[in-house]
Amino acid sequence: MRRESITPRPNWQADVEAIGFGFHTIDGQPYWREDACYVFEADAIDEVEAATGELHAMCLEAVDRIVCDGRYDALGISEDAARLAERSWFDREPSLYGRMDLSWDGVSPPKLLEYNADTPTSLFEASVVQWYWLEACYPEADQFNSIHEKLIECWPQVGGGNRVHFAACYDNPEDGTTTDYLLDTCMQAGHDVQALDIEEIGWNGRAFIDLADRPIDRLFKLYPWEWMLDEAFSQHIATSRTRFIEPAWKMLLSNKAILPLLWDWFPNHPNLLPASLHRKDIAGPVVAKPFWGREGEGIAILDAHQGAVVAPHRIYQALAPLPVFAGRHALVGSWIIGDQPAGIGIREDNDRITRNTSCFVPHLFR
Repeated sequence: MRRESITPRPNWQADVEAIGFGFHTIDGQPYWREDACYVFEADAIDEVEAATGELHAMCLEAVDRIVCDGRYDALGISEDAARLAERSWFDREPSLYGRMDLSWDGVSPPKLLEYNADTPTSLFEASVVQWYWLEACYPEADQFNSIHEKLIECWPQVGGGNRVHFAACYDNPEDGTTTDYLLDTCMQAGHDVQALDIEEIGWNGRAFIDLADRPIDRLFKLYPWEWMLDEAFSQHIATSRTRFIEPAWKMLLSNKAILPLLWDWFPNHPNLLPASLHRKDIAGPVVAKPFWGREGEGIAILDAHQGAVVAPHRIYQALAPLPVFAGRHALVGSWIIGDQPAGIGIREDNDRITRNTSCFVPHLFR
């Protein structure tokens, strides 16, 4: 794995806007960068693909253990949330996608930092934008990226043959672009689709409905489960006939309290990091993380002499510093579509913590 400085396309802004990528610049700073790229050897790609598949399998086993043993208290979730997760797991409700964040330098085994299993973003950049960049700039090279094809293949199992509604907070450009992209892949798979803002979903006393009073049978929602369960309408979820994408059992994986359980059940696995609910259990520097949170929110890096964070619902994970290239800390996001590894996207930042403003940099391998 190496970072190479390259020359951007002369009109790259217009090029990416032409394929629907409107948030390539945030607050005047480029979010999408093509003055650099990350280059891998083919055997390194094989390694991250295998590690992603193995980690996903372990995560599914962890969900099964939690549900079968009733270990919901370890995740700090309510009884109502636990029942929803349990029912969706026993009903074998299928998953569409997820993204594992890895600390990986292309040489050492990839280390799982967390699993964004419920509402992962940066999907459009990883699937479409960096692929068009590759075809335009390095057509002789390859890329670990079969995200688009696997999404289309996955929709018949996830969509269930029904109309699929798509809901998001459309005033957020990243959420809107991600949701519209998934809607497009669903439509390409042959489904009838309908977009809604999350606030436009109604309840008629028997079912969730859209603006045309049609029942919502399948709902993709780019809205975290923990937020949904705080809404007034959450009292209707259990009795509704709506199937959600992602299903409720994914709230067990998107919760960072899964990390100590994974370490307990698969100790010393080469792709896992020591993790615990208690700071004293891990020697050396750690990362304190809230059970719930996105884009680096609430994360603190503590040195070996610092004690616990005074806040509820925190886990501690041994620090696995992100590799640094040209002063930039690089995070690898490895995508799962259905149950298959499907590609990677790389975010980088001057800071050690990856946030929503961290840049997306394309990759290739030869």
